Amino acid sequence: MTTLDSIKTEALSALEKVTSTDELSELSVSVLGKKGSLTAILRTMGQMTPEERAATGKQANIIKAELEKAFEEKKSALSAAEQERMFLSEAVDVTAPGNKILPRGRLHPMTQTYREIRDALIGLGFTMFDGPEIEYDDYCFTKLNLPPDHPARDMQDTFYINDKVLLRTHTSPCEVRAMLNLKPPFRLVIPGRVFRVDEVDASHSPVFMQMEGLVVDKEINMQNLKGTLLEFVHAVFGENVDIRMRPSYFPFTEPSAEVDISCTICGGKGHVDGKPCRICKGTGWIEVLGCGMSNPHILENCGLDSKEWSAFAFGIGVDRVTSLKYSINDIRHEYENDARFLNQF
Repeated sequence: MTTLDSIKTEALSALEKVTSTDELSELSVSVLGKKGSLTAILRTMGQMTPEERAATGKQANIIKAELEKAFEEKKSALSAAEQERMFLSEAVDVTAPGNKILPRGRLHPMTQTYREIRDALIGLGFTMFDGPEIEYDDYCFTKLNLPPDHPARDMQDTFYINDKVLLRTHTSPCEVRAMLNLKPPFRLVIPGRVFRVDEVDASHSPVFMQMEGLVVDKEINMQNLKGTLLEFVHAVFGENVDIRMRPSYFPFTEPSAEVDISCTICGGKGHVDGKPCRICKGTGWIEVLGCGMSNPHILENCGLDSKEWSAFAFGIGVDRVTSLKYSINDIRHEYENDARFLNQF
C-alpha cells in the first residue's frame, strides 16, 4: 500500500513537469503501461492473502483511475497549448505590406497576340465561335471541297484516329459547323489549336494556333474582304502598315489570295542601315495570312443557296504574328514556356 501511494505521488509530481504530449506519453507508459510501475505491483497480488489482495486491488484501481484522469486532463491542456502555438506561428498579418521582391506574373506573348487579334475582329462586328479539335473527315475536308482523292489533301499531313475521325488540320471545319447551324448573315472569329504531322524546327510545330475569320452575307465581294483585312492589320500592327494581296490557290476559296504586310522592321523599305532587312529579306513585305471568297460548292454543301449568299474567309497563325510582332526567331520559344524567355514580355 505504501508503494502504491509512492507511485501515485511520484507520477503526479512528474506530471507537473511534463511540457509536451510526447513526454506525457512516455510517463503514461512508465506508470500505466504493461511494464509500468503500477502494473508491476498488480502482478504481485497473486502472492498475497485474499484480504491483502482485496485491499490492494481496490486501492490500485482507485489510484489508476486518479492517474488516468490526471493524464487525460494534462493531455487536453497540452493539446490546447500546442494548438495555440501552432495558430500563432501560422498566423498571417493581412495588414502587413506586400513583399515587393516577389516576381510578377506576365501574359504569354501568344496570349497577348491572340487577344489583340480577337479584340480587333470583335471591334469589326465579329462574334466568337468554337468547334472541336477532334473532327470528322467530312467536316475537315469533304464539305470544304476536298473529296478523298483531292491532291490538296497532301498539303496537310493529318493525324487520323480512324478513317472518319481525325485531329483537325485547320480551323475551317468550324466554318462548316457554323453554316450548318447558324442562320446568316453572320461574322465569326474562330480561334483554336490545329494539328499536322510536322517535324519540329525553328518555324514548324505539330501543334499550333490559328485564328480564322468568316463572313456570310448577301452581295459581298473581294473589296469587302480587303477592307476588312486592312482595318484588321491596322488594329494589330499599326496604322502605318500597308497590305497587298497576291493571287493564290486554296481549294475552299475562289478567288484566293495571300496577304502580305509592309515589313514592321524596316517600314517596307527592304533595308535597315544600308543592309537588307533580315525579316523581309530585302523585299519590304512579309506574308501573314491566306484568304479568299468561299467556294460556292462549300455553301451548297452546307445547305446555303450560293446564288443568294456569298462568303469570304481568312486564316492567320497566332504564333506567326507573335514572331513578327516581337521579333522572335524560333517558334519553339513560344511553346517551351521557359521563364527566362517569358519574363521578357
